[in-house]
Order: sequence, then C-alpha cells, then structure tokens
Amino acid sequence: MSLARVLIIAGSDSGGGAGLQADLKAVAALGGHAMTVVTALTAQNTREVRAVYPVPLECVRQQFQAVSEDMGQDAVKTGMLHSAELVELVAGLLENVSAPVVVDPVMKAKGGGRLLAREAVEAVRRHLLPRAALLTPNLDEAGELLGRPVRDRAEMEEAARDLAGLGATAVLVKGGHLPGQPGDVLFDGHELHFFQAPRLDTPHTHGTGCTLASACATLLAQGWDLAPAVQRARLLVRRAIAGGLALGSGHGPVNALADLAPCLELGPCLEQMQQALDRLECVPGLAGVIPEVRGQLGFGLPGAAAAEEVIAVAGRITHIGDRLKAAGPPRLGASRHVAKIVLAAMAHDPTQRAAMALRFDEKLIARARELGWSVGEFSRADEPAPVKAREGSTLEWGTRQVIQQLGRVPDLIFDRGEMGKEPVMRLLARDPEEIVAKLLRLAGKEETS
Repeated sequence: MSLARVLIIAGSDSGGGAGLQADLKAVAALGGHAMTVVTALTAQNTREVRAVYPVPLECVRQQFQAVSEDMGQDAVKTGMLHSAELVELVAGLLENVSAPVVVDPVMKAKGGGRLLAREAVEAVRRHLLPRAALLTPNLDEAGELLGRPVRDRAEMEEAARDLAGLGATAVLVKGGHLPGQPGDVLFDGHELHFFQAPRLDTPHTHGTGCTLASACATLLAQGWDLAPAVQRARLLVRRAIAGGLALGSGHGPVNALADLAPCLELGPCLEQMQQALDRLECVPGLAGVIPEVRGQLGFGLPGAAAAEEVIAVAGRITHIGDRLKAAGPPRLGASRHVAKIVLAAMAHDPTQRAAMALRFDEKLIARARELGWSVGEFSRADEPAPVKAREGSTLEWGTRQVIQQLGRVPDLIFDRGEMGKEPVMRLLARDPEEIVAKLLRLAGKEETS
C-alpha cells in the first residue's frame, strides 16, 4: 500500500495541543503523511484562547492549490474554519476533490474560547456538510448545527440521522461529555453503530476531537471501511488520552504518539511467538492437547485494548502425526476468540498477556491442582442471555467471571461446554515462553532438539 496522503485544513494551536499540531501527530502515528493548509494562527494555551489571527483567504487558496496540484491527497480533514467566507472558500476548493473529506466542525476550544463565528454555522450547514464523507461533531456542535440540544443516546442517534439528511454521507456524534460512561454514535448512511468505552479520569484531553477526525481521515485514506476506521481511531484517541501530558495549569494535551509504543513492541513480540511455536513443534506427543476445533495461542502487545493488538496464529494450531504444527505465521488480529481471553486477563493484570486453548481433560485439571496452580471454572449455563446473544462474547464473560471469583488471573480456566460447544481449557501466562513451559510441565513432556 502506498503512503496515505492526508491534507489537513485547520488552524494552528500555539500550545501544541489541538489544531494542526494534533492533526500532524495523529496522521504520523498511523503511518500517513500530512500536508497542511493553515487557516488561522491562535494565541492559546491549556487554559484559554487569547487571540485568533485569520490567514488571508487568498493565502488559504494558494496553500491548497500548491499542495493539491503537486502532491495530491487520499483524504482531507477540515478543522477550524473561523468565518463564513472561509467556509465557503474551502467548500468550493473541495468541490472537485474525489478523496473522502472528514469534517470536524470545530466551534470552541477546550477552554471555551469561540473558534467559529456564530454567523458561520449556517455556512457550515449549507456548504460544508454536503462535502463530508464523515462529519464528527460533539454534542454541542451537533446541537448548534441542528438548532436543538443533544443530551443522550437517543438524541445522538436522531441527530446523526438528521445531520446526514443535511448532506453528510456519514455522521459520528461524539458523546464524550455524556454523564456516566461515554459513547459515540455513528450513522453510516444505512445503519447506526454505537461505540462505548470506560471513561478515563484525566483533565488532559485537549485535542481529542482533532486527533479523532485526523485519525479517521488517515484510516480512510489507507482504504479502511468506515466503521472499523472509527473503531481504530477511537482506540488511538483512548491511548492518546491515557498518555495525556500534564502540561500547563488547564487541560493538558493528549498524546497521539503514545499509540506508537505498542508498534515498537510488535517485532520483538512476533519473534517471541515464533520461538514459542518452534519449541512446541519440536516436542513429540502433544497432538492430544489441542481441541477438536484446533488450538490457538494468543499474545497481547503491551497495553493491548483491542483484538487487533493481540498476536495469534493464522489458521490456528493443528497437528501432523503426534506433533503440533502452526497452520500459519503469528500475526496481529488472527483470532478474535483468543484475543478476548487475553484482553480480559490484561484488564485485570496487564502483565498476563498470553493464553492458549487446550483440549478439555480432567486428568490435566487434576494435575494442575497437584502442581499448586490456580484453577477456575465457568459454566455456560450461567451466561446471561444478552452476552450469549453477542457472537464471541462467552469467552470474555467467562474469563472475567473466573478472575472476579478468584481475585486474580489463574493459571488455568476451563468450561465443560454445552450443546454444540466443545469443552475447552485455557492456559494463561505472562508470555508465550511461559505458556510453553506451563504446557510441557502440565503434560509431563520434555523438549527435544
């Protein structure tokens, strides 16, 4: 895939928290190349916007044409467009752009300063929304665009549909300011999607909107489908908030580059996985430990929060004769099932990053207890109906149930299955090497060269 080119049309934040500065970091964090059209210079910090200095319209036009004519773009993201005249100019410039346009209708800074003139809201509604492949308003911005308050999930869903009715192809209404657990509503033009994650307790959230919109633009430029792109962008933002910088005395900036840390670990983690698989394949007599549905080994990147950040074996683990054999190489996102176990364990103890699915065997369970291991069981009969109705949710629920009962991540978790579901054991450990060591000890096997 060629390098994704993302054209950012937005204002500069002198504090480096939002605006172009946040956009550049988000695009870079996802492996894209950002180009910029500067619409305004602001004098702001973590507390306030002291002044806004608009860039002359002709300068905006020249920047856009210079970049577009020579470098092109695979996606465009618009941010701070302070006046109606600027909104109309940018909408006109985008008229012949075929790349997806992500419109972040920035109206206020985190500190409350006005960044979009009130008289420009109508220009955004009339001229910019019809250009948007994705519109990303927060609750207040959605409310201003529609002329009514947006206060809860039901109103967010209605707002997303109505904003699409004004011309946007898709709309993501951000609910970060909702009371309780925040969530975002995406209307993709056909159906609604709801994304939710626990709130992170931190004041350092300056730049979240810019980061999310630019991340979405980058992923769309890379060819992602819309809903997965939004989900991945939200993950980047969550990491950016978790890694927020305690700078200044107000709302510190989020850190989109915090998302790079797991990427730096990918190579070593893949190597660890491959070494563990090589060890397993050298031991005779292990074919009997894998389930009928075949085995799987998962290993989460440090801080993993999604299945795409858990390494597993492509095609699962099978056997040739009496020896185990990986059907494919280890890679990210290869198994959502084992990823759910890994993520549930990591949510309780971030050091417990590996899991392996094994054939159910009462003798091995007894052996684990003889070894003094922590062993836990869950019953699918106790699974709540809403959980059972969600494909692939049983393993996450069961793992969490056992961890809650024991107060720790155990060495072994098992369930006895049910009609149509094979009973399976799951071995848990810090890394693949420890998984191998535990499995060999459990099975009473020795390695051979």
